[in-house]
Order: sequence, then structure tokens, then C-alpha cells
Amino acid sequence: MARLVAIDLPGGAAFVDALRRAWDDGDAVLPVDRRLPTPAKRALLDAMAPSLVVDEHGEQQFDGLPVETGDALVVATSGSTGTPKGVVLTHDAVRASAAATSRRLGTGSDDTWLACLPLSHVGGLSVVTRALHTGAVLRVHDGFDATAVEDAARDGATCVSLVATALRRIDPAAFRVIVLGGSRPPADLPPHVHTTYGLTETGSGVVYDGFPLDGVEVRIDGSGQISLRCPMLLRCYRNGNDPRTDDGWLATGDMGRWLDDGRLHVDG
Repeated sequence: MARLVAIDLPGGAAFVDALRRAWDDGDAVLPVDRRLPTPAKRALLDAMAPSLVVDEHGEQQFDGLPVETGDALVVATSGSTGTPKGVVLTHDAVRASAAATSRRLGTGSDDTWLACLPLSHVGGLSVVTRALHTGAVLRVHDGFDATAVEDAARDGATCVSLVATALRRIDPAAFRVIVLGGSRPPADLPPHVHTTYGLTETGSGVVYDGFPLDGVEVRIDGSGQISLRCPMLLRCYRNGNDPRTDDGWLATGDMGRWLDDGRLHVDG
């Protein structure tokens, strides 16, 4: 039976190796936020119920709950609206995200992706999974350091995912492609900096520069709430609850509107 493997390692080659081993064994991976204080980390593991925890001291076995065959990731939400939820993403969803994003960005196996955002969140983790699925070269830093990021660019990194505060601390011209997530982006972005909208439940961004990725459907109801339907969506939450409607739509709770040029504007 497939297990959930919690990886509590710094960003780097050891994390990627542990992820690959778990996937090769048919298991799913829970990336652990290493910034959490010990009580919060313990609460996360209790809620997500992994069968194996991999950290710098080795491996620990637990009586955890299994995952379904085909599950790739369980990613904890930020918990901004309460207790964090474990978002279950399948290998099919992760592949769909990697393929659609790479097509939109024009990236592939000739590129080198730099992961420097927290791997416990989809914005950072999706850089790793995208590179693994597309055959791109991957470099992983344990967090953002402006000097290290610019050094990586000089050493051949061509693509990176950042948030607005990090973007302001580097020269954007150092990279060929920059994916920008998080809070409201700064004005007058260079054309190679691509803003994104997505959720943990969508396995990363599904709307780039206001336009949905291939295969992503967006609708806005009478109250202005955004709903999404796409192959990147979660299978369910770790507790078994499925937030999708019977016909596959996910209500995001975010408000938005269509602009005259056909772009999606997300409020807030």
C-alpha cells in the first residue's frame, strides 16, 4: 500500500533525492515547512499522518494513513483561514501543471530552473516538479538569498520563480524567464516576468499574465467569485473531503472580473 513520506530536509540535492526515492517506491510526499516551531510541526505531522519521516537524522517509521495509488504530493495550505489542509495532488495533476506551464513559458530541457522559494509551498515545490517532469536542469537553494540567486544566474540558471519582495532585490535581466507569484506585483514589469494566479489546490499557477493555461477553465459567478476546472486540480484533501462540485469545478473563494482585453483580474 502506498505511503505518505514527510520530507523534513533543507532545500537542496538531498531533498530532491528523497522526493525521487519516494516516487520511485510509489509513495507520495509531504514537504515539511522547516520554519515551523516544534509544536506546530508536530501538529502538522499529526494531522497529515505520514508513515515515514525523512530528516537530517535519518528515517522514522510511524503508523500513518496510506495514500492512493497515483498520489504524488500532499501539500499543506497556509492555514490563513484556520487549520492547514493537506492538498492531495496526483502524478497526473503534477504532470499536467508542468506541461501546461512549460508550454506557456516556452521552457524545456535546455533550461536550468532555480528553486529558491520554500519547498513546503507549491510556488517553490512546483519548480522542482516542473524540472523533473520536463528534463530541465534543476538547482535548489535552501531559501532566497539575493547574492546566491544572481550568482546562480551567472552560472547558467535561466528560469526562476520569485515573489515580489525577492524580485526587487535582484536584477531581473539576469534570467530569461521569471515566474512571479504571491502578493500584488509591481507595476511596469519586464516582458519576461510572468505574473501568476493559482492555489495550493491547483498545484501552482494556472493563470499566467491574466490568461488561463491550456486546459484551464475559469468562470465567475454573479457574486464575482472565481471557480476553476482543470486537470491540475487536487484529488481531495488529506481528510478525504473533495471540495469540487460533481462536474469538477472548484470554488476558490477569490473574487475577480474579466477585463476588456480578455484578461482575468483577481481582486485583492
